Amino acid sequence: MSKSSSSRPVPSTADVVIIGGGVMGTSIAFHLAEAGVRRIVVIERGELGSGSSGKPIGGVRAQFSDPLNIALGSRSLRAWRDFGQRPGADVRLDEVGYLFLLTSAEQAADFETCVRVQNDLGVPSRMIGPREAQQLCPYVSTDGLVAAAYSPDDGHARPGLAVQGYARAAARAGTVFATHTAVTGLDTTGDRVTAVHTAHGRISCATVICAAGAWSAAIGDMAGVHLPVRPVRRQLAFTAPLVPPAPRIPFTIDFASTAYFHNSDDGLLFGLADPGQAEGFDTTWTPDWLDLFRTAARHRAPALADMATTSGWAGLYEVTPDRNALIGRSGTVHNFLYATGFSGHGFLQAPAVGEIMRDLHLERAPFVDVTPFSADRFTTGAAVRPEIHVV
Repeated sequence: MSKSSSSRPVPSTADVVIIGGGVMGTSIAFHLAEAGVRRIVVIERGELGSGSSGKPIGGVRAQFSDPLNIALGSRSLRAWRDFGQRPGADVRLDEVGYLFLLTSAEQAADFETCVRVQNDLGVPSRMIGPREAQQLCPYVSTDGLVAAAYSPDDGHARPGLAVQGYARAAARAGTVFATHTAVTGLDTTGDRVTAVHTAHGRISCATVICAAGAWSAAIGDMAGVHLPVRPVRRQLAFTAPLVPPAPRIPFTIDFASTAYFHNSDDGLLFGLADPGQAEGFDTTWTPDWLDLFRTAARHRAPALADMATTSGWAGLYEVTPDRNALIGRSGTVHNFLYATGFSGHGFLQAPAVGEIMRDLHLERAPFVDVTPFSADRFTTGAAVRPEIHVV
């Protein structure tokens, strides 16, 4: 795969510069290259997939409340299933389903409404009772459980393998991957970006696409484009190998606490969104957050509360004010496009968003109208679209 080392200069010109070498940036590069776009440069300040895409396992689902997110999730699920043929890599997709555990009548009513919307859009989700939830996931306690929402088409896959699969295919088509290369500034003239400055040289370019995840606000500032993305640390942990092995279970989420767990190699993976987590770029893994998970597990999946963990991982969510993505073209800097702020949903939506960014660049209509996800919605008074299914 073509890439620049710390001593190798970047190309001096490009048709498209993509900032960010995670799953979003590599998906965009693949879809552009597949469509015949040439002279693509992907700039990544670390290794490919070293940011938020570095998480060991990523959920893939179409269970959302917002119809746009449902469409992006559904389209992407089909792409994940076909990934072995296009672009041609094994992402270890495991279609075990997603199981949302609901502990109040209000939650159940909200999810019932969402399931109707999902069904109308072709998603085979359904509401189920506590006993069926326990049959799907034997760890679940039915005590206090009101209902659950389940879709068998959802599951999980490996983001790192997806990044490499997209990148190898894009590189075969001529895309240059400039790793260990920081963006230091952007030149703008009138309503256009004319060049990207990096630690290894200046690139004159026709289009810039920001896919920088949690670091996108700073890139937007360089272009004079407001991208309201904030970094928030999220942590997960792995159990010791389980004997006997864990049953094959859905990606299971206790919605009230956000505690989640699923299979991972020879054990389980635990996660939880710490409500007290301060914003910032710190990705130090601090196992004390596990106390929150164990407290939630004692109520909802008691056998997990005392399982030994051996290691963990911390990464960054790229959070927007309404927990929905920023996808579009700047209204003021017309050759500056962006796909960021996915608030934990970037990996699962990456194939669909790669298609959309390809089409926006080629000035053709995408398969779904993403205008409501324009970053301008926070400055023009347009209606925001809060997403309920946030973990």
